Amino acid sequence: MFLNIMNDEFSSGRWLPGGIMESSTYLDEDRHRSGRRFARRLYIPRIIGLVTGFFCVSSVLVLQPVSGWWWLLLVAYGFIWPHFAWQTADRSSDPARAEIRNLMVDSLMGGVWIAVMGLNALPSALIFTMLCMNNVGCGGIKLFGMGLGVILLSCLLTLGLAHIPLNLETMPSQVWICLPFLLVYPVYFGLVSYRTALKLSEHKRRLMQMSTRDGMTGVYNRRHWEHLLHGEYDNCQRYQRSATLLLIDIDHFKSINDSFGHDVGDEAILAITEHLQLSLRITDVIGRFGGDEFGVIMSGTPQESAIQAMARVRDYLDEFRLPRAPHVPLRISVGVAEFNKHMVNYREWLKAADVALYKAKNLGRSRTEVADIAA
Repeated sequence: MFLNIMNDEFSSGRWLPGGIMESSTYLDEDRHRSGRRFARRLYIPRIIGLVTGFFCVSSVLVLQPVSGWWWLLLVAYGFIWPHFAWQTADRSSDPARAEIRNLMVDSLMGGVWIAVMGLNALPSALIFTMLCMNNVGCGGIKLFGMGLGVILLSCLLTLGLAHIPLNLETMPSQVWICLPFLLVYPVYFGLVSYRTALKLSEHKRRLMQMSTRDGMTGVYNRRHWEHLLHGEYDNCQRYQRSATLLLIDIDHFKSINDSFGHDVGDEAILAITEHLQLSLRITDVIGRFGGDEFGVIMSGTPQESAIQAMARVRDYLDEFRLPRAPHVPLRISVGVAEFNKHMVNYREWLKAADVALYKAKNLGRSRTEVADIAA
């Protein structure tokens, strides 16, 4: 028996940018690596469980007239099987499936030892409980049911074939010998479960960040930013509050890319992001709306304050130079649209800011234009 750690690393597949599924070879390799990690995490817990369990079973067998073969099997199972199980899974073409087979072997042997002890109350209950805990933690109800069936079947067959008499009473000395298994194993289970929970929490945080943040700048990506814009529109309609939407475009960005390369273009995007974060409030929602275009939601802000904020950004940019293109000034065009209760939906609000942005670009760039919204 052993402590099981949830196998949180198995996945059914991954998708590449553009919606292309990764090759089956890559998926097979990734599944194999995940399976090996799963089996490796179970190696030490299995050793701890079987060593402490060995003494539980021994405390009962030493007082019973059992054959020396049972002692030989017990020693082999307690001290050799954990290493053999790990090697079997590690060298398998499907380590995860091999480890599930190892789980069933543990369940089978657990039933055997429960029977050989004559169903001695405390050791049998401990072994049964730990096996069930491991199986349900590893594979849920399905594996729990399979393991339960194997335990019961192997126990009944062993009782019937070996003609072992029942010995239900647990002696005080056996209670003391079972204490390490009773105390150490659950504590270790809790420790590893805690570590697993931390890993899962961090994994969830990373997935959330990947799904909502732009990979290069760290601000919200367009999909999530529009979701937040939709929420802001609903709040403004419901609570009759003000908000201003900004769309910002880097002037002549294509020429920067063509003349100096995409690395310098990336520096320009990062510089704009940094200046926006420095100039705006922490409550203002910044998103990367496109390749060189940004969106900002300024909740509770009239358009005059939004225009002043963009003036501060321009002041920063006037003093800033790209490290690898110091003679190239960074300029931005801005479209501003204040919320209007007559807007049908958030897309109309977005369209108004977009029209204002193109107006700024058509009028010579490096300027801020306000959307003409009918009352």
